[in-house]
Amino acid sequence: MLREAPKWFPRALPGLLAVAAAGVAGAAVLPEDRADVLYHEYSGGGVTVNGPSVLVRKQVGEKFSVVGNYYVDEVSSASVDVEMAASEYSERRVQQSLGVDYLRGGTIMSLSYANSSESDYEANTASLSISQDMFGDLTTVTLGFERGWDTVGQSTDPSFERDVDRRNYRFGLSQILTKNLIATLNYEAVTDEGHLNNPYRSYRFYDADNPDQFNLASENGKYPRTRTSGAARVGLKYFLPWRAAVYASYRYFDDTWDIRADTYEVGYTHTLDSGWVFDLSYRHYTQTKAEFYADIFERQDQQNFMARDKELSTYQARTVGAGVSYDFLENGWGFIDRGSVNLFLDHMRFTYDDFRDATAEGYAAGEEPLYEFDALVTRAFISIWY
Repeated sequence: MLREAPKWFPRALPGLLAVAAAGVAGAAVLPEDRADVLYHEYSGGGVTVNGPSVLVRKQVGEKFSVVGNYYVDEVSSASVDVEMAASEYSERRVQQSLGVDYLRGGTIMSLSYANSSESDYEANTASLSISQDMFGDLTTVTLGFERGWDTVGQSTDPSFERDVDRRNYRFGLSQILTKNLIATLNYEAVTDEGHLNNPYRSYRFYDADNPDQFNLASENGKYPRTRTSGAARVGLKYFLPWRAAVYASYRYFDDTWDIRADTYEVGYTHTLDSGWVFDLSYRHYTQTKAEFYADIFERQDQQNFMARDKELSTYQARTVGAGVSYDFLENGWGFIDRGSVNLFLDHMRFTYDDFRDATAEGYAAGEEPLYEFDALVTRAFISIWY
């Protein structure tokens, strides 16, 4: 399903939802036993992605904690790219993962494996991380490594099969500065090698006989086979006296394809004695285009590498988020210690500086309106501690 969706969705979303539904454990304490049932939906730009996720975590003795996750995406797409070169399609993706945490003193070691399968893409990911408390538990250092090996297929060509090798290196630092202020620093380096483009995507170029028209050609073989990227993020969270907190972060990204990106985020969390928790956030993302990207090329063989993926263009995205949670059964009930109901909504606005709506009628090639669209991400889940 390497067809259409924002680049962070849906492949990155299972990790985001797992964090939202399961939380992030402290380095010297195993995560609590809990189960989460989640429904997620992304809708925008002609793309709809939705489905359930079930996550269960259980401690085994005093040193181990095991977690399993089952996640489903149902995808339907009639995006601007699909409308330009193909017909609407539907796809189903299933991801299963299993992980274990081991606690020894102030150290937690975590190991996990995930498999994601769909009709034209198979992804396998193994990861290892180590977190260590230091300096009287005021500092936590985390190191992580992830290895992925994927197989890219193409539904229109059963003989098409390409490999992708992914390696991810992570460093994290969390520091308690005062009783109310926590600072975090994270760095991530990623190397990708193999078939790194969408096998269904096409780039466009001017028709030599009629410059007001354009032709299409496949992007297969038109991407670099390697990509290295790095991202650094700093964040602050300050706890207010009235059971609330404010937080802010900045993230910088760059890669060997000449993409540069900045992400700013601020938020506010407010807790009521009645068990309600409210969250508001705003995120602003901007990026520059890849060096081999163009909305339309002068000719079919203009250069060695050629791409028209809008996620490689110059664009910005603004996200306004709101969430509400309610804690129930605080005194327990049977084997249940407590529970929580949660709903989070993110409204996103994407605006492109050099990607045009090629489906717009009545325009010469390269003169169409710049593309923009809105999207809504919904996450609703129930958590049970036991």
